[in-house]
Amino acid sequence: MDVRIETSWKQRLEEEFEKPYFGELIRFVRQEYATHTVFPPGKLIFNAFDHCPFDQVKVVILGQDPYHGPGQAHGLCFSVPDGVPFPPSLQNIFTEIDKDLGVPVPASGNLERWANQGVFLLNATLTVRAHQAGSHQNKGWERFTDSVIHLLAENREHLVFMLWGSYAQQKGRFIDASRHLVLQSVHPSPLSAYRGFFGNHHFSQANAYLATHGLEPIHW
Repeated sequence: MDVRIETSWKQRLEEEFEKPYFGELIRFVRQEYATHTVFPPGKLIFNAFDHCPFDQVKVVILGQDPYHGPGQAHGLCFSVPDGVPFPPSLQNIFTEIDKDLGVPVPASGNLERWANQGVFLLNATLTVRAHQAGSHQNKGWERFTDSVIHLLAENREHLVFMLWGSYAQQKGRFIDASRHLVLQSVHPSPLSAYRGFFGNHHFSQANAYLATHGLEPIHW
């Protein structure tokens, strides 16, 4: 199956694209886009991959579902396009970065600037029907993104995985913590941020780890 995705990922995921489940998933997604409003725009489904080639990944942040409101989702977990108000979890992420590293809250919630430095912003499910959270769960995306995480965890060294909340932690449970830095805390959602996301120092820990392994830290 010909999937439009960044070349280095395409080479490594070719076998996955030929599996029956992926064909069923693509048929479902195409039908959804044809009959409903679906986010993100079709050309941005694989935006996280397009901004962050396989060999350039340094940090992996796992999300769950794309935002399901108009104009928010653009294929990078937690991120919103320029000019879009910050969703609460993103606001809390910026607040923690400010407390952790003294980096002021930016004007834009567009995290392409992170992705271009090697921060792989992967949602477990890559599409969603407008205003219906979780509407594209259990259709095959989770199996696909599991295979992506396995590829990274098994074929790269010294990555940082940020697993926020029980869903991300379960999805990343197989990652070898002797080969990678696995950072875990509660989710940055307002429901849980005060129970351990604030003060987790994940961003400074990530940069210290990267520096230890001779890699350029992220300009958060």
